[in-house]
Amino acid sequence: MLRILTNCALALTLTVAMASCSDADKDAAANNGGKAGGPGAGGGRPQTVTALTVQPQSWADGLSALGTVQALESVTIAAKVSETVSRVHFASGQFVGRGTPLVTLTGQQQDASLAQAQAQLREAQSLYNRYAALAKDRYISAAQLDTQRAALETAQAQVATIRANLSDRVIRAPFAGVLGIRRISPGALITPGTEIATLDSIGSVYVDFPVPELKLPAVRQGQAVTATSQAYPDRPFEGTVRNVDIRVDPASRAATVRAAFANPGYALRPGMLMTVRLAQHPRQALVVPEIAIVQNGADSSVFRIGNGDKVSSVVVQLGERRDGWVEIRSGLLAGDRIVVDGSGKVTDGGEVKASPYRGAPGVAPAAAASGVAPAAVSAQGTR
Repeated sequence: MLRILTNCALALTLTVAMASCSDADKDAAANNGGKAGGPGAGGGRPQTVTALTVQPQSWADGLSALGTVQALESVTIAAKVSETVSRVHFASGQFVGRGTPLVTLTGQQQDASLAQAQAQLREAQSLYNRYAALAKDRYISAAQLDTQRAALETAQAQVATIRANLSDRVIRAPFAGVLGIRRISPGALITPGTEIATLDSIGSVYVDFPVPELKLPAVRQGQAVTATSQAYPDRPFEGTVRNVDIRVDPASRAATVRAAFANPGYALRPGMLMTVRLAQHPRQALVVPEIAIVQNGADSSVFRIGNGDKVSSVVVQLGERRDGWVEIRSGLLAGDRIVVDGSGKVTDGGEVKASPYRGAPGVAPAAAASGVAPAAVSAQGTR
């Protein structure tokens, strides 16, 4: 009997608790105006977002590629003869002018040979002068004079040859530039081809980069180029297209384009990797921040704010992305307001409370980088 009474008491307690919960739910619904659902639902509290009014911006299609810095002039200084280093006239990293002596090799044997050849030349010259005087008075034949003239010319050639050999003992800079690390020391025996140092002219530099053959018609000589390097991420380098290779690589189907850049302070060094961007003719386009795009599988969409601050999801076709902005090729019209920050917490048909998107300048960053101000144009676009 006691167990039965206990079970009855428990059942009564559960019934009272369930009734209380039901009344609390009704009171909560009454306090919410009789609307079900939480924030973000169609009838819930408006979600706070930032909004941007889409307007045409000056947008230049660009072509990006990876390039390598090349010196304006570059050479590896090497010896032409086998000889011992007598003196080294430079230090690593030194700037030298054209013709500056870099290394002097020993040349005692050549000096002695030159002295001997010069003595023979003087003797041949003296004999020729004597023969010329005798030939004038016809004491000797013209053939004898010709023989002595040939001996004189041979002596002159011998002196010139030895002097040329001696000049090879002094290695000079072929052009003005900056020397690399010194590879030899005084007393070292060097042979033809031994590397002494590198010499690069880097007051101006080239950047070589590949361009696909389909894009070649858009590349022209004198076209503006912007390059950046990981070594200087916040410092863009401005240059111009200098040449386009006449040949297309059959393996990559790309041609090499060479751009010239001024290089004050020698910031750019041969071999550095650069990200190169070719500027194209600007055009008017609808551009929005990338964070406004909602990706759903292969489809891209944005939330457009309509009457009554109600949002609707609109599928858009995207173009080029650049510096946190993306081109909208279709789906929006100029003057449409879209959700930027907060698109992840709103739903189709929901109500929003929008404030201006403070990250939007007067000109999209990519357009500002191109140096072309936005033009006032009529609203255009397709949905």
